[in-house]
Formats: sequence, C-alpha cells, structure tokens
Amino acid sequence: MNPSVDYVPLITLPVEWEWGLMKLGQVLGISILLLLSLAFLLLFDRKVWAAVQLRKGPNVVGAFGLLQSFADFFKFVFKEIVIPAGANKTVFLLAPLITFVLAFVSWAVVPWAPGVVIADLNVGILYLFAISSLGVYGIIMGGWASNSKYPFLGGLRSAAQMVSYEVSIGFIIITVLLLVGSLNLTTIVDNQAAGIWAWHGFRILDFTQFPSNILVGVIMLAMLVMFFVSALAETNRPPFDLPEAESELVAGYQVEYSSTPYLLFMIGEYLNIVLMCAMVNILFLGGWHLPWGSVESLGLDPFWTGVVAMLVFYVKIWIQFFMFAMVKAIVPRYRYDQLMRLGWKIFLPTSLAAVCAIAYYVTFMAPAAATSVAGG
Repeated sequence: MNPSVDYVPLITLPVEWEWGLMKLGQVLGISILLLLSLAFLLLFDRKVWAAVQLRKGPNVVGAFGLLQSFADFFKFVFKEIVIPAGANKTVFLLAPLITFVLAFVSWAVVPWAPGVVIADLNVGILYLFAISSLGVYGIIMGGWASNSKYPFLGGLRSAAQMVSYEVSIGFIIITVLLLVGSLNLTTIVDNQAAGIWAWHGFRILDFTQFPSNILVGVIMLAMLVMFFVSALAETNRPPFDLPEAESELVAGYQVEYSSTPYLLFMIGEYLNIVLMCAMVNILFLGGWHLPWGSVESLGLDPFWTGVVAMLVFYVKIWIQFFMFAMVKAIVPRYRYDQLMRLGWKIFLPTSLAAVCAIAYYVTFMAPAAATSVAGG
C-alpha cells in the first residue's frame, strides 16, 4: 500500500448515526447473550433440581440434554395460539408482550464491565424501580383478561406479593446508596473495587475502623440475605411461587395461556430472575471485580480487561442462579399468610431500621473515621 495516497472511505456516516449504530450493536449483542444464557440457565435449573432428587433430568435432546431448551422453544413457537372465547383478546395478547418487553428494557442500565452498558444513567436505580413497578401490570392484565377465576386469583396474589416485597427491596437498596452516595450502578460497583472486604455484603471483613465498620458489616450482611430472599419473592420463585401454585390455583395467572404468549411470560419471568442475580452482584458482591482487588489491577490492556470483567460478572450471575435453583429444590413452599407476615412484619421493619442505622453511620461516624485516618 502506498502511504502517499489518501484513501477515502466509501461511506461517511454522521456522528449521530455512528453512535446509534454502536448502541444498536450493544443492544443486539446483550439481547442475544441474554437469550442464549436463558436457554442454558433453564436447563441448569432443571438439572440442579434433578440432582437434588437423585434424577438425571433432561438428557435426550442433544449431548447431555444441552439442546432441550431449544426444543422446548420451537415446540412453543409452532403450537397453536388458543384464546378463550370469553377473554378480552387485545389485553390477553398485550399482557405477555408487556412482560417480555419490560424484562428486556430493565437491562439497559445494567453494567457488565467498565464501559459496557447501554445507558450509563446517573439515576439507574430509579430507572429500575420504575420498570419493575410497571412489570406488575403485565401479570394483572393477563389474569384479568383471561376471564376466569383461577387466573384472576393468581394475578391478584402475584400483584400483592410483588408490591409487598418491592417496599423492602427499596429500603435495602437505600442502605447501599447511603454508603456509596450515588444512584449510578457503575459507581456502586467501583466503590467495591478494593477487594472482598470492600464488597457491601462482606464489609464485616473490614477491620480498619473497629468497631463501627464491624457493625455496618453485620447490617449489610443481613441486608444481603434479605435482598436475596426478597428477590425470590419478587420473581415468584419457590418457596414463594404462590401465584403459580399448581395444587392451589391451577398454575395461576397464565393458566389460560399457551404457545408463544406463554413463552413470552416465561422468558420475562426468567429475565427478571437473572436481573435479580445481577443486582445482587452489583449491590453486594463487587460486580465485575475480583475478590482480591479490581480487574484493572491485573495490568491487562483495556480490551482484555473488559473481557475478564464481563467473564467475572457472568460467572457471578451463574453462582447466584445456582443459589436460586438450590432454594427451589430444598425449601418447601410458604403459605400465603406466612409470605405476607415475613414481608410486612419482619423485612419491612428490619430494613427501615437498617436505613436509620446506616444513615447515622454515614452522617456522624464515617466522616470522623475518615478524618482520623487522614490525620494518622
């Protein structure tokens, strides 16, 4: 190639178009990654459940059953869509679509690695609160539009359950926001870059400002456990799968759904489960950072630093999902009154007290500790 010759690109795009194409590529890449991950996470969920019960689980379609989820997908897609005669057809079909779209839209603010995020909003937490609140409508609409008492009861149960535990989740997240001082999810992750003792869920391992940090560590460890349990209830996972309790409500709000609409409900539900796994990692377990320090401390170039960060974040999501699967396999289902009692009489007062304690620490004790360290 002659260096003296100027080469002109065939197509010159405006800056706005280049930015739009880049974001479109990010959206498509993350969407494809999520859908492929869901296929294998669903298989993993069934395999864990089978292993606990000393069964093999799916093992026929593909090697070790790896293609089972894809076979189920095509089965749902090619089945006939049956709409009950008395149903409101527009709302009936709109409900699963709303659930599916909102589940995907929630991932727009989730950071996978440094700089790998579709929308790095300064109010990312508020965005997630807004989207999760809207997600209740898809389930309510599905239960009501079916024009049957069992889906309607299942929709009411699910709405009450999700609203109840959203309150506790909100207060638990506020404890993290008080420690970080930001609503940005990337900032929350970077605040835990020093190592496992800086992760909000394991601050009990930080002995630098004894005993104040130990007390904060105990509170945040309790918040980690409460957030995990609340995430189970928020996503209707066992032992809190009361809206879908087959023995009580004939599968709950989606009993009248079949084929693709049912598939959209299922994908939306599992996307929300994986989102909760990601939020546990971002808020309490250091996000993409390693237990001994930040990913940047490895000294790799920016590209490989991003690759390693995404891999660490992805592995942590699988670990959290394994915990979700184990709870499903070994914990018996709660009664509905026990579910409401746990949310309103235990989690809500405890999380509110934790907010007050962390606020007191941040306002009166953390500045004094920082001053003493600086003076030393």
